[in-house]
Amino acid sequence: MGASRRRDDRVAAHVTERVETGRIDLIRFLYADHGGVIRGKAAAGPRIAERLHTGIGHTVAMMAMTMLDTLQPVEGMGPVGEVRILPDPSTFTPLPYAPGSAVMLSDLAQPDGGPWAACPRTFLKQAVAELADAGYSLLAAFEPEFTLGRRTPADQGPDRLVPIDDSLCYSATGFHAAHDFAVELLHALEAQGMRVEHYHPELGHGQQEMSIRPASALRAADNHVLYRETVRAVAMRQGLWASLAPKPIPDQPGNGCHLHLSLWSGDRNVFHDPAGAYGLSNEGRWFLGGLLAHLPALTALTSGTVNGFRRLTPRSWASAYACYGVDNREAAVRICSPMRDAAEESTNLELKPSDSSANPYLSLGAVIHAGLDGLRSKTEPGAAVDVDPDTLPEDGRPPRLPSSLGEALDALEADDLLMTALGPLRGAAYLAVKRADVEAFAERDADYECHHHFTKF
Repeated sequence: MGASRRRDDRVAAHVTERVETGRIDLIRFLYADHGGVIRGKAAAGPRIAERLHTGIGHTVAMMAMTMLDTLQPVEGMGPVGEVRILPDPSTFTPLPYAPGSAVMLSDLAQPDGGPWAACPRTFLKQAVAELADAGYSLLAAFEPEFTLGRRTPADQGPDRLVPIDDSLCYSATGFHAAHDFAVELLHALEAQGMRVEHYHPELGHGQQEMSIRPASALRAADNHVLYRETVRAVAMRQGLWASLAPKPIPDQPGNGCHLHLSLWSGDRNVFHDPAGAYGLSNEGRWFLGGLLAHLPALTALTSGTVNGFRRLTPRSWASAYACYGVDNREAAVRICSPMRDAAEESTNLELKPSDSSANPYLSLGAVIHAGLDGLRSKTEPGAAVDVDPDTLPEDGRPPRLPSSLGEALDALEADDLLMTALGPLRGAAYLAVKRADVEAFAERDADYECHHHFTKF
């Protein structure tokens, strides 16, 4: 028996023991689909040892399903065909908000256990492996905002999300209004292995932000799936409703999910160079150049919903132009000022056109491919922008990012690097699902669109 098999058997035995001793009745096998929705199935506790090896059967068609549960005609994703929702035992986590339940993040695998060409988590793992072949690893953190309120029937039309408060940005009143929720959320996140760094009430009514420590790329994406589920579940337990949708309320500020990135070689932060411009190394500059070069296409994956482009407008601190700057929160990529007592550790880039309606595995995997392309090509990012780019004369502004999901999908389809990385099956399915969403919302009003996003993300 090989060493890897023995290790797998030990991990499986450990999970089985935790299920038995923890009185876990149901274990959720979760994945993120092309629409950005978290889906899955659950295994019964007594069957967990078997299901760790076999997974749970699943139709291939689910990766051609939109966020409105309409199935798209994608070759290889119809009624014929089977994949397995195959859990990663290392991600086993009892759910503090659902006594008797646990979760494992999962791959979508072939029946024989081999990788399936449309699995998002496999896409990220392959990007991480390609980065490792180049001698690097990535630390990442998703920094989500969300709106806390109550789901309320409207006199006419769909339900609305009514915020829990109308306090001011960072206001102490906002802390008071959401205190019980925030404390329960913090405890629930930390019980699942996520270390909370900061919390504050944000600009929008009912808007919250609770950030967690960075982790390796795959763990960061797994954490974000757990984070999304935890935010919504804790709110429901308190009779509230939480939404991480980019624009759950049309006339309120949007919810971003800024993506923080640093590149490492062993224990050295490759981005850090005190002698470099803005404290950034050559590698950091080239990685940044790759992000900017592919940014129009990237937005189809990092902000991949119709609702997401409601947020990406000028002068909204969400970024609408393909540029970078030092602590410029209107630039698409921000070079973050490092902490004075931990300059190397804290040197990082922040990608702002990113939100929680994106599939985190596809989003982060595509970012890695774009940055790696910049490293290989030594792509220069140009000059930093030190003002709000929308205040510049029109002929002196950086390129405008796509203003709609449709435009972003066109840019993605034209981006050979990212389409090759996605592969034929995944790329075709993603485009089909997202173009169907564009069509579904095209003739509907903002209330309809925001309702369907705040109830699903």
